[in-house]
Amino acid sequence: MLVVITLAGVAFGYYLRLLVSLGKKGSMEIQIKQMLLSAKEEAQKITAQAEKEAARKVEEIKKEEKEKKEILQKTEDRFIKKEELLDKRQQDIDREVESLKQKVVEIKKIREESEDLKKGVEKDLARIAKLSQEEAKEELMVKVEKQNEEDILVRMQKLEHTGNEKLERKAREILTTAIHRLGNSVASDVLTTAVTIPSDEIKGKIIGKEGRNIRAFERAAGVELIVDDTPGSITISAFDPVRRNIAKLALENLIADGRIQPVKIEEMVEKAKNEINKIIKDQGEKAVYECGVFNLDPRIVSILGRLHFRTSYGQNVLRHSVEMAHIAGMLATELGADIQIAKAGALLHDIGKAVDHEIQGTHVDIGRRILQKFGANEKIIKAMEAHHEEYPYETVESILVQVADAISGGRPGARRDSVENYIKRLEELEKIATSFGGVEKAYALQAGREIRIFVYPEAVTDLESKKLAREIAIRIENELKYPGEIKVNVIRESRVIEYAR
Repeated sequence: MLVVITLAGVAFGYYLRLLVSLGKKGSMEIQIKQMLLSAKEEAQKITAQAEKEAARKVEEIKKEEKEKKEILQKTEDRFIKKEELLDKRQQDIDREVESLKQKVVEIKKIREESEDLKKGVEKDLARIAKLSQEEAKEELMVKVEKQNEEDILVRMQKLEHTGNEKLERKAREILTTAIHRLGNSVASDVLTTAVTIPSDEIKGKIIGKEGRNIRAFERAAGVELIVDDTPGSITISAFDPVRRNIAKLALENLIADGRIQPVKIEEMVEKAKNEINKIIKDQGEKAVYECGVFNLDPRIVSILGRLHFRTSYGQNVLRHSVEMAHIAGMLATELGADIQIAKAGALLHDIGKAVDHEIQGTHVDIGRRILQKFGANEKIIKAMEAHHEEYPYETVESILVQVADAISGGRPGARRDSVENYIKRLEELEKIATSFGGVEKAYALQAGREIRIFVYPEAVTDLESKKLAREIAIRIENELKYPGEIKVNVIRESRVIEYAR
């Protein structure tokens, strides 16, 4: 019984489960059908909306296409009208060209007829007067000249006189304007330089034991030291301003250092020479900058700076050259010449004086060679080479350089002839001494009353030194004019140097 009940329960459960399963299956099918219906409805909506949007786009495209066609049609119509207008203009131009050609032919024909008529009239006149055109003109001119000869002569003389007066007046105005525009003060160099010392005890150190230090200083610097009773100063005497400035700088450095001995003296003199070379370079650059003369080779500028320590008739040569450059520039402005060439020619006109004691020749020739060697402009060379009339005037600027030189040197107080002659005599004295073989260097001292000549000890013996002194003295007697007597002092000094390592 229990088994039957169990089987009945199982069968009933199975049936009940089957019913539940069938119910769920029917519900799912209904859901699926509903989802399919919803999807179809949604697809229809999307399709309708897409067709509507496509129709709108098609309308817009058709509208745009219609507008573009209208624009293209208008453009085409405009081009057609322009083409018609151009064709019309071309026809008008062709007609005008043809008309001009006809007029040219007519003008040529009229001109030919006029020339023929003119020739016929001239032939008739010549036949009537029995004179050609040139003969008639000549006869008329002669007749007029004879009738008005005196009047023409007076008028020519008047014009010539008036023209000369105008030219002279204009020249005076230009020169006066240039001189008044530049009014530099003139300071003449002296031949001595005073060095201030802190106490008179320094004088003893400078002289040294038995004069050893002062002799070493005079030999190294090529100057004369005057140590006298003047309180607070020592005087350096030398005609060469470069030596004088080197000596001044070296002596000031020695006094500041306090160690005054021959070795230190030579060291300070060499140091001073290097410093003076720097000053020379700076002075050259300052001069070209002040005058506005650029594009010069640095070596030319350096040589120009050496003129800072040169004088001509007591006038500083570099300041004289700068002054000349300004004057030449003013004159060139007034006359319409090349201002830069005139300035450069004036600034470099005396550059040969910077090395004329080292190179043979006049300072003009030396200057020409320097400028040619370092590639200066040929116009500048032509402007500077004629300022002493050694070369012909080839340009207007060369004349302006000479005029500027005369203005700068001719002003009252600018130069002193006696100083220049004195310096030339001392330079000639040194040149005579250095022209002999074996001479290392020579210095003229004591206003030219003594010349100290240093010789190479390996080249000149003691006996040859005496002979050399006599030969130099004889040559000085024969070639120079001087008051009193000149002491020729030949110095032969041997030095042996060795180093302990």
